[in-house]
Amino acid sequence: MALSRLILLRHGETLWNQENRIQGHRDSSLNAKGLIQAEALAERLAGETFDVLYSSDLGRARQTAECIAVRTGHAVTLDAGMRERNLGMLEGLTRTEVQALHPDVYARYRTFGAEYIVPGGESAYQFITRVVVTFSIIAREYAGRTVVAVTHGGVLDAMYRHVTRMPWDGERRVPLLNASYNCFTCNEAGEWSLPVWGDIAHLQGLVLDDI
Repeated sequence: MALSRLILLRHGETLWNQENRIQGHRDSSLNAKGLIQAEALAERLAGETFDVLYSSDLGRARQTAECIAVRTGHAVTLDAGMRERNLGMLEGLTRTEVQALHPDVYARYRTFGAEYIVPGGESAYQFITRVVVTFSIIAREYAGRTVVAVTHGGVLDAMYRHVTRMPWDGERRVPLLNASYNCFTCNEAGEWSLPVWGDIAHLQGLVLDDI
């Protein structure tokens, strides 16, 4: 039975990550640390064989993917289905600002209620469904092959919940590290597994603070 291998990478650190600012569908460029992380990912992927390179169409993911493309020679295919969750009115604010300005909205967002829609955004249910459908289609299209995709922390959390059958509501329980390497597999029956999670071996020894 053909097994699709999806290597999902989180983008490098951005200025807004550094400021603890909510990004969602809005964007912030990689900071100096993030650029070093992206180059470390590129170095790791240059030593691996894979068939296609995807990226979320948001700039922080695309910037990370382009670093990989330079090293591996792959073209970058952009896919809006890999975007972070749309967080509407929360985007662009720090978590401290949100707690002060919109405490009720922030409290409901943090508990990850599956049906709750952040004003102007999407619910966890809508988001996770979008993510799972996107990667399931790619897994079928590239059956028996290896796909690399640069995406976002929330997207990784969505796939983790789906594959491990973790409830779609409730706070996150696993680390979502910038520039992390995560490997998912999917067989022809649509059954997923997660052989590698949160691998940052490629970042070890770099001159970075708080990796």
